[in-house]
Amino acid sequence: MKKILIIEDDKGIAELERDYLEASDFQVAIEADGTTGLQRALKDDFDLLILDVMLPGHDGFQICRELRKVKELPILMVSARQEDIDKIRGLGLGADDYIIKPFSPSELVARVKAHLARYERLTATTVPNKIKSINIGDLEIQPETHRIFREGTEITLTNKEFELLLFLAENPGIVFSKDKLFDQIWGFDAIGDTATVMVHINRLREKIEPEPSKPIYIETVWGAGYRFCNK
Repeated sequence: MKKILIIEDDKGIAELERDYLEASDFQVAIEADGTTGLQRALKDDFDLLILDVMLPGHDGFQICRELRKVKELPILMVSARQEDIDKIRGLGLGADDYIIKPFSPSELVARVKAHLARYERLTATTVPNKIKSINIGDLEIQPETHRIFREGTEITLTNKEFELLLFLAENPGIVFSKDKLFDQIWGFDAIGDTATVMVHINRLREKIEPEPSKPIYIETVWGAGYRFCNK
């Protein structure tokens, strides 16, 4: 049974989310305070986190930032704030999805299932006939172990960052539009716009490029999209 932690200070919303998730056979815990929620998320093993943005104590952005330093699990941020800057900030800090309130509980359950399924596929360590590593320039990408190295030093990526990088690296030289990348990596489990792709591309460049302002791996093809260079 998959374990889910909800950090939400609105008791009614938290209990509604819990009831729908438990009806789908998930084990659910609730924390109403950002500080205690972060402590529990760090201490216990959860498979997925549903995280409100506005919380007493630590807010959702702080929690996401701290968790991403030490843990890899799907994080779904929820908020009544609809500004693009909040969405971009949340995704930039490593959230896998950003859901605007109010939303349908059944939609939330569908997103939870989709993110868990994608995470399991991404982190599976025994996939028949899968390439063990991709070596391009000073990068080594290991699909089976979900690890990436630059000049022998390991780089930490979020789930979506790794999935995006792997897709581009497995299709070098092909130009993909932002719409195509959004559909390929996020699919139906994330309702949003192509700004999500741009945020993740920029974060990848900061982590893998020797000079992020002059990328040599993930190139921008103006008016068309992005491609991975395998020179």
